[in-house]
This record gives sequence, structure tokens and C-alpha cells, in this order.
Amino acid sequence: MTGKRLDSASRLRWFTDARFGMFVHWGLYSQLGRWEWTMHNERIPIREYEKLADTWRPKARCMRQWARLARDAGMKYMVMTTKHHEGFCLWDSAQTDYNAARRGPGRDLVREYVEACREFGLKVGLYYSLLDWHHPDGMRAATDPAAARRFREFSHNCVQELCSNYGPVDVLWYDNAWPALAAGGWKPERLNAMVRRLQPRILINNRSGTPEDFGTPEGHVTAENAGRHWEACMTMNGAWATCRRPATGCRFGRSWKC
Repeated sequence: MTGKRLDSASRLRWFTDARFGMFVHWGLYSQLGRWEWTMHNERIPIREYEKLADTWRPKARCMRQWARLARDAGMKYMVMTTKHHEGFCLWDSAQTDYNAARRGPGRDLVREYVEACREFGLKVGLYYSLLDWHHPDGMRAATDPAAARRFREFSHNCVQELCSNYGPVDVLWYDNAWPALAAGGWKPERLNAMVRRLQPRILINNRSGTPEDFGTPEGHVTAENAGRHWEACMTMNGAWATCRRPATGCRFGRSWKC
């Protein structure tokens, strides 16, 4: 999608009015019944964790239930994880076979989500983690400039796919720009210029290394800067993903049940 790029105030108009949205964390970790940092916190080896990619069988078009719930609750937009730090892509990516279309689900989950949002009249938000525990250069990018370049190209290409293959996207929600920022950077100006060429009306958050359209304070309700748009990112239990047991090993301790 291309077209006339709107100024920031025009892009933000619907966001200012919307005020209330649903954030959906969804990935391979959903099968474990523990939170989204399980791979890292429990030191699960990549090859062991990868097995979850072949056993995941999400219900067909289950996102319609989420979208209906969001609409009925008065929400105006949704944001869903297209790739969390675990590195598994929920869309049919040409950048890696570690994706939902080529592994267990056997289909493009991002497309189903986008269709559900549109069916229920919700603005579409796509979350993309710039941190990746699975990609071979994902952690090496912190200290190896060559790895950082390769990983940056991979990441830019992934974002380009997300902004090219699903029609209008209303929000791009980056997360966790470390470690590649430490070794030459993401080139976020170049990345986001490409995003805005493809999606001239899109809103971009502040987690790729540039301020962009809005801030995202997490776990507290405090505006980052006076006069700047922001979105409070809140959970009720400290975990973003569904957890069925005490969050053993998480920073909130055993007394928190997720």
C-alpha cells in the first residue's frame, strides 16, 4: 500500500479518540501455560524449544472471538504479536522457515488476525520484536558488526513483509531494540522511512530507537513527555502471555499467579 503520507497530527487523530485497545500476546509459549519469557528464563535450548513449532495447532480463526470481545468491550483497536522474542513468525515469511505457515499451524495467523479486526471494525496493530533469541545473529548482533548487519537486513525485510502483505496497517508496535543497537544500530530512520512509504497513515511507537508517533510507558500510568501522545501498557499480573501456574522464576516471584 502506498499513498499520500499524513502529518503526525492527522495520523494520530483516530488514536486520540480511540483511547482503549486490546494487546494480544500469542506465540509458541502459549502451549506451555507459562509466560512469554519462558524460553529465556528457563534456559530452554533452541533445539528443544523449536519442537513447539510443530505441535502448535491453534483453532481456526480463533481471533474472531478476541475481536468480538474487544469490540463488545468498547475497544477501538487491537495489537497482536507477529513475532515475540522467541523468534517464531506468525506469518508466511520468506525470511525464515520458522513460521506459522510452514510449521505446526500450517497457515498465516497474521492474515487471520487482520481479517478478524476488519470484520469487527477494529483498527489493526502489529507488534514486532526486534530482539530474537532464535535467529543465529540475534544475540551476536550485540558485539559483532557483521552479525548486526545481517540481522538488521533480516529484521528490515520482516517488517517490510508485514507492511506490504496485509493492506492498511494502523499501528506498528516495535519492542526491545537491544542488542543490535549496541553494534551499529537498527538504522531506525531508514527502517521507518520504508514503513511510511508502504503505510503512509501508520502510527509507529517509540521502541525502535527513534521517538516516532507515541510513547509506550510499561507497567505505570505516567506520560513520558508533556504534550506527547502515549499509551500505557498494563497487565494485571506481570505477565503478558496466559499463565496457568505460579510464575516461578519470574521477577514477581511465586506469589504472583499469572
